[in-house]
Amino acid sequence: MIGQEKITTPSLEAKSPFELRLDQSRGLSESRVRQALVTGDMGFLHSFTTGSAVDGPGVRVVAWTAGCQWRCLYCHNPDTWNMMNGMPVTFERAVETLSKYRHGLKLMSGGFTLSGGEPLMQDRFAVKLCGAAKALGIHTAIETNGFLGARLSDHELDAIDLVLLGIKTWGDENHRHLTGKSIEPTLEFAKRLAHRKRPMWVRFVLVPGLTDDSENIKQIARFAAGLGNVERVEVLPFHQLGSFKWKQLEIDYSLADTKPPAPELAEWACELFKAEGLQAF
Repeated sequence: MIGQEKITTPSLEAKSPFELRLDQSRGLSESRVRQALVTGDMGFLHSFTTGSAVDGPGVRVVAWTAGCQWRCLYCHNPDTWNMMNGMPVTFERAVETLSKYRHGLKLMSGGFTLSGGEPLMQDRFAVKLCGAAKALGIHTAIETNGFLGARLSDHELDAIDLVLLGIKTWGDENHRHLTGKSIEPTLEFAKRLAHRKRPMWVRFVLVPGLTDDSENIKQIARFAAGLGNVERVEVLPFHQLGSFKWKQLEIDYSLADTKPPAPELAEWACELFKAEGLQAF
């Protein structure tokens, strides 16, 4: 109980981040939500998933936050746009859940990744949870679009072992069409990470007919190569695994007829990044 509010405690662990989860914070007062965002004593999570090999080095435990300001046309988890679709999880409970995996993660050279949604919408909770993971001896990563990176102090930023930064496309007009937001804060955050020599992976989603223009990819590659701190680029093929969520949420989905890219297209995109001296996969 917090005040007179009862925090429900369904299972945090999900088989997949593609599970549709809605209204998990129903009944929580607006004042309690605001307090949580200020203090970080509670977060709003879609779920925890375990055994991920695609969200950072080694085998990872991933906490998926709810809440995102962007509206990416290819988003596979639109249920995480609304923070109230996440379950209210106390900081203590999140740490307790994470601590169960500490020994296994070390054995598998893995760690903890905080993803979303956009985790920096809950920046105080993100900072506290990553700090607790480091105190447990667990490698930490945060997957972000970087738009709210200015919320983190230099000290807080330096305490995160790895940033997985999504660069969605190139050019402000293209970026606004794809995400609804300007690209500039993302680029400024990338430059800040580079200035502080913080390890970074760039993640780029390859969508046929939307992000696969060669000049678009070359511009991202040149930018990433010029930073000096990008350890690798991950070219993520577009997929339709979350399309059912758009339908169930009754949101217009403009990419319903878009096919995943052929393996040859993904390899071609990787070669454009490699041409700038980057490791791309």
